[in-house]
Amino acid sequence: MAPAVMLAIIFAVALLIGGNYTALKFALDHASPLALVAMRTTVGGTFLMMFAFAIGERLPTRADDYLTIFIVSLCITTVSSMTLVLGVDKVTAGVAAIMASTMPLFTAVIAFFVLSERLSGLATTGLVMGFVGAAAVASPALEGDTSLAGILILLVATSAWAVGTVMMKVRDVSRVSPVMFVAVQLYMSAAVCIPVALLIEGTDDIDWSVGLAVPLFYAAVPAMAITFALMATIIRHAPAAQAALPAYVIPVFGVLLAWLIRDEQLEPIELLGGALVVAGVFVLSWANNREKAQANAEAT
Repeated sequence: MAPAVMLAIIFAVALLIGGNYTALKFALDHASPLALVAMRTTVGGTFLMMFAFAIGERLPTRADDYLTIFIVSLCITTVSSMTLVLGVDKVTAGVAAIMASTMPLFTAVIAFFVLSERLSGLATTGLVMGFVGAAAVASPALEGDTSLAGILILLVATSAWAVGTVMMKVRDVSRVSPVMFVAVQLYMSAAVCIPVALLIEGTDDIDWSVGLAVPLFYAAVPAMAITFALMATIIRHAPAAQAALPAYVIPVFGVLLAWLIRDEQLEPIELLGGALVVAGVFVLSWANNREKAQANAEAT
């Protein structure tokens, strides 16, 4: 895949997920956290499954493929999604954004031990730049309504997301298209989340209204179904550490969309941090592409 196309997909994913925190905040005004996760995976899975069938996709036929999808679903769209919503319920959108930016660090560490993927000095510089920039973007929010429990829960969410990303490199996912892979993945997560939500929370706190439907649709379809299908495409064409790059740009779009939708004012440090995040993405991407070109040149 061309580097320009890869970067375009990375920024599209970051833009769609960047609005997810604001959408979840609105949705949590009308539903309890676990019930919201159950509805989100069900709606997202149904949308993507209908789309997959519409373009001629077929369900996987091998048991091993279903095992792979289940492992990824358990990490990314079950554990990570549950803890994400639980964490967002306890902290501000800015804090949630900074926690998302830690995912590439977890991914790089896990990939180092599991996949023996090593980062050059320049790529490491990009990782550090991205983390520092994301921290700067979200730092003003740390003075707001936050909690240690929320931060720890979000760390679980990002580490689970990182494990799932690496597992998609460990396991063979080539036999199932990204769209069908994520569609089945979301349904598997829904099969776990629905009974857990019913058992722990029930349905009494759900406000079946437009106030829930609109943010739920955004969180389920653009921010989950579409972005995870795009992420699956990225993972198949990039090292695990590079596949985690959207998490660096998410805080930039998260703060921007919060400003546009919720009238949150941007401070100079947030603008500086956003620029640093974007720079880190390009440095890491460029470093990985340069290493690939050098490896190909040596091979020939």
